[in-house]
Amino acid sequence: MFILIFAIFDFGRYAITMQSLRMLADASARANMLSCYSPAVLASNSPSSCTGDYLTAAQKQAIAPFLYNGGLSPTVTTTAGTSVLTVTASQSGFTMLFPVWGTSLNAPSVSTQIPF
Repeated sequence: MFILIFAIFDFGRYAITMQSLRMLADASARANMLSCYSPAVLASNSPSSCTGDYLTAAQKQAIAPFLYNGGLSPTVTTTAGTSVLTVTASQSGFTMLFPVWGTSLNAPSVSTQIPF
């Protein structure tokens, strides 16, 4: 019975982390679009210079406070492809507490794509 309770708690913690990463990736993509997309960028058809991080650490913590528990901090990266910018939010220090999951759910990561 206790094993089942701990497994549910651990999986719930993982689900909250994934949802928080989704919110952070979406907010970072929105900040990227508002800060960087301009008619000049769209006319040249290359927003490759828009790969910066446009959210401050305080804004990230306000968007997804759960990700900062335990001294962890998420990372947000933006990469430019041929017709899309990809914003990836990841939590590299996250580990599952219950060993039955193995390492497959450790270090979750979520991506959002912005077409141009």
